[in-house]
Amino acid sequence: MEWQAEGTVIGRRPHGETAVILDVLTMEHGRHSGIVPGGASPRRAAMLQPGARLSLRWRARQADQLGTLTAEPLRLRAGLMADPVALAGLNAVCALLVFALPERDPHPNLVARTEALLDAIEAGRDWPADYLAWEMLLLDEMGFGLDLSACAVTGRHDGLAYVSPKSGRAVSREGAGEWADRLLPLPALMGGAGDNLGSDLAQGLAITGHFLQHRVAAELVGRNLPAARDRLVRRLIRDGQPG
Repeated sequence: MEWQAEGTVIGRRPHGETAVILDVLTMEHGRHSGIVPGGASPRRAAMLQPGARLSLRWRARQADQLGTLTAEPLRLRAGLMADPVALAGLNAVCALLVFALPERDPHPNLVARTEALLDAIEAGRDWPADYLAWEMLLLDEMGFGLDLSACAVTGRHDGLAYVSPKSGRAVSREGAGEWADRLLPLPALMGGAGDNLGSDLAQGLAITGHFLQHRVAAELVGRNLPAARDRLVRRLIRDGQPG
């Protein structure tokens, strides 16, 4: 069994004394693992860091084996390591992908958006809103997409102010009524209307975090979300505060 493709490193761990096991994200094969012989050497380790873009060849005697990976650098994305916030973003993206994606299950749209997000982070662009949209897409790809198009109670498309923590559907202020304090505020960043401006990113990440934990982590994976996601959220919210 053999394939060749380009991919991005999203995880690595030691294997024996000189090898590493890489998790890579590829357009054709989704999240895929393989052993890189000699990957623990200082020269090889430098190019096998998370975020690095590689030319890959995977080989195994049988399709269900871990197999070996031959890797050559295409783009190291060294800029991701130069800034603490960028590094936190990289770590959160990689940790969530390894956590949530089943191995060898292609998700080409998610792969394309991941590459674009990592490029934005490395370039130092204003990427937190892109990261929030990426978490929304991850939920959708895992089968837990949110429906923010219309109020779940009234069916109206305007005045949407909340999200139901159970159904993941939008709710208008009119539709919420006395239940408003049990709902998640929907920020303008995600199409919300009303007076909940000023903390858009924090409210948006609270929504995606709720469903990542209660749907993906609890129902699909069976363990808590990786700590890297919480570290990024705390840093983004803290750095986003005035003064």
